[in-house]
Amino acid sequence: MNCPHTAAAPADRGAGTVVIDPMVQDLDGETARLRDAGVLARIDLLGVPAWTVTRHAEARQLLLDPRLVKDIDAWDLWRSGTVTHAWPLIGMIDAGRSMFTVDGAEHRRLRTKTSQALTPRRLEAIRPEIEKFTQELLDALDAAQGDDGVVDLKAVFAQPLPMRVVGMLMGVDESQHAMLTRRYKAFFSMLTPQDERLALLAELDVFYTDLVREKTARPTDDLTSALILAEEGGEPLTEEEVVGNLKAMVAAGHETTIGLVLNAVRALLSHPDQLRKVLAGEADWDAVIEETLRWDTPTTHLLMRFATEDITVGDEVIRKGEGLVVSYRAIGRDIEQHGADADAFDITRPTRNRHMTFGHGPHICPGAALSRVEAGIALPALFTRFPGLRLAVPDEEITKLPVMTQNDMAAFPVLLG
Repeated sequence: MNCPHTAAAPADRGAGTVVIDPMVQDLDGETARLRDAGVLARIDLLGVPAWTVTRHAEARQLLLDPRLVKDIDAWDLWRSGTVTHAWPLIGMIDAGRSMFTVDGAEHRRLRTKTSQALTPRRLEAIRPEIEKFTQELLDALDAAQGDDGVVDLKAVFAQPLPMRVVGMLMGVDESQHAMLTRRYKAFFSMLTPQDERLALLAELDVFYTDLVREKTARPTDDLTSALILAEEGGEPLTEEEVVGNLKAMVAAGHETTIGLVLNAVRALLSHPDQLRKVLAGEADWDAVIEETLRWDTPTTHLLMRFATEDITVGDEVIRKGEGLVVSYRAIGRDIEQHGADADAFDITRPTRNRHMTFGHGPHICPGAALSRVEAGIALPALFTRFPGLRLAVPDEEITKLPVMTQNDMAAFPVLLG
């Protein structure tokens, strides 16, 4: 099918349809258009129609609705051959068998061991390692300053930290981290030709299959080995299921935290009154993290669930076989949930914790607590080490990567002060 890649600013196609811009040129404007389109909005994803939900209350209800499933075979456009593997976003939906692509008892079976490996006790046990990684990367930041004093906070600090953490958890050697970062970046980018993206997915399958076979032969104390050895309900996970879980978890586990850390720093530097509050102890870093998650979500649009029967939401109906996207950025700025000033960044906001940025219901992100722990270590350490940290360019010059699902910056140049 024809899936155009265009650098032109998006425009509505047909009454009420919002075109999701693959180049992410105006995220605030897109968020506003989605909210204005109603509780359920018609969207266009690279030529493919879908619904998206833009309000907190209705999203919470739909995320619990068993009539919406992850099984791509419930999607009319897939079954009819209208959508094929030529569509650039298909790899985020048809991603192999994992806890991210199944529902019900099978989902619980695939998810249980992962959840057990990320308990509060386990996260506290790895806290010293995260603190060590953070200090090493702060040293690297200091050393990476150019002659003009500018350094890219994303490339040197925010990007490698979560990859180190998730790599440690999965038992992935540090020598492989840069390779994985490059491949996931190319996978998510809308500038990557689809044949190259499909080849990347095949390469990742080979990498994780080799890792699983190595850990099967010589298990160690890591999540990969735990998944291999899991026998939930008396039935161990298959090799395909372990590979699928790993592939998706590494992607989600580092991309979300990159966005959280960078968005928090950007929000604080562009709102000095809020930065003063947290540095003066008038608000804590948890408040910064939760308000960032609400206001500038790491995930913009989560693909996709499919209706197994007609579902009425307000005046609209998601027909059986249609797809639903969850637009977390629009949901985070829902006026009905967060008040008339929902577009403002305010770390003292009473509703800052009442967001659903990591999802809701059975498919809530299993790595949410880990991401919060990483950000809770990284952010205060960064501002303690570099209290004069400031943007090296005007805020409006910071550009987004052409990624339709993740809220990701191309670079984040700062002066350490």
